[in-house]
Amino acid sequence: MLSQKAKYALHALLYLASRPAGEPTQIAEIAESQHMPRKFLELILLELKRHGLVRSIRGKHGGYTLAKPPETITFGQVVRYIDGPLALVPCASKTAYRRCEDCMSEADCSIRDTMRKARDAVSRVLDNVNLAEAIRRPHHRIDIGAGI
Repeated sequence: MLSQKAKYALHALLYLASRPAGEPTQIAEIAESQHMPRKFLELILLELKRHGLVRSIRGKHGGYTLAKPPETITFGQVVRYIDGPLALVPCASKTAYRRCEDCMSEADCSIRDTMRKARDAVSRVLDNVNLAEAIRRPHHRIDIGAGI
């Protein structure tokens, strides 16, 4: 399940993607417009900055901007940075593989096979939607905090 933290990260990034390129936006504005707790948003933006998705600009007219073009930031990338691997079990993960402790044989495991298919399906969707595409969709509304 997508965490609240990941949903807030996506909302914040979509909001920044909708702003004029390079124009800094203050945390308070993002938090208010997206109905997010400011302190939680600060932590999220710091994490996104550490991953190179946003940059901060200091000063009176400072704030946050996207560090990359919105066409290059995918939902899958954001979810992995915030929530970790997309796989539901560690043996099905591409990025954080770990053999399950109770596994008798990975080659014969129906659970692993099914979970890999689920991971691949989720990955196909999330890795093929970027911020620019998402804000162009007619049903996307950045003025509310509705779920994505």
